[in-house]
Parts: sequence; structure tokens; C-alpha cells
Amino acid sequence: MTKTKLNEFRKALESKQAELGNGDRNREVLTIESSPDEMDRIQHASEREFAIDKLERNSVRLSEARAALRRMEKGTYGICVECEEEINLKRLAAVPWAALCIACQESADREERHTRSDFDTSLLMTA
Repeated sequence: MTKTKLNEFRKALESKQAELGNGDRNREVLTIESSPDEMDRIQHASEREFAIDKLERNSVRLSEARAALRRMEKGTYGICVECEEEINLKRLAAVPWAALCIACQESADREERHTRSDFDTSLLMTA
């Protein structure tokens, strides 16, 4: 990978890190509000759940961006952490924090779906 390309990815990651680092400051939607109206309580709960999900996604993405920047410092950026093959530049352009090549990512996604499916099945069996 050229230094120019690496610097482009670094700027994208630093921008994403700044965006995500500043985006979590609006947490007042997480406060639990009391309302005599049932529909208002349902609406507030729904908004709170959405905000919590967004915070969790942003936290994961921020961790991934920071990890990618650390890989740059170590000189391993653009190398799959699983199979140690180069990650396609098109993938990095789309997902600069990617730690896995497409093949390893697909395998990890299948494993996650399988694990989630097993967990969901075990919950149904205990209910």
C-alpha cells in the first residue's frame, strides 16, 4: 500500500474517530421520564431503546477505528488479522476500520449468526 493511500485511510479513520467521539454527548434522551399518558411512556421507551442501540453501535465502531489506527502504527494495517492476507483496497475504501478480509468476515458473520441462532433456540427451550 502506498503512503498516499495509507494517509487517506488514516485521515478517514481520524475523522470517524472524531465524529464518533463527539456524537455520544447527547445522552439526555436516555433519561427515564415519567408521564401519566401510556402512549407517551411507550414513545419515550422506544426513543430510549433506539438511542441506546445507537450508542452501542457507535461505541463498537469507535473501538474498531481506534484499533485500525493502532494497526497503522504497528505497520499491520490492511492485513487480515485472521488469515494474514492483504485486505482488498476497495474493501478498505468502503470500510477503513476493517480488520478482516471479505472471506474471513463472511466466515465470522456466519459463525455469529449460528451462535445467535443457538442462543435464541436455548432461550425458547427454557421459556
